[in-house]
Amino acid sequence: MLVLTRKRNESIQIGSNIEIKVIGIEGDQVKLGISAPKSVEIHRKEIYLDIQEQNNEAANIPANMLKVLKDK
Repeated sequence: MLVLTRKRNESIQIGSNIEIKVIGIEGDQVKLGISAPKSVEIHRKEIYLDIQEQNNEAANIPANMLKVLKDK
């Protein structure tokens, strides 16, 4: 893991088209601004993990259940 120190209004550049900027620091929270192409999905990690879990659950639907859903 790369660890960098940034102050308010300083940025991190990822590749040529993603920039992460420290917008503010309030107590133990950091506000980040992210500039990226619309084609790049950006999620909080807990949301990303939830999406992955839901996708895995959907992929494990038994074949007979898929047939029932298809027939309706």
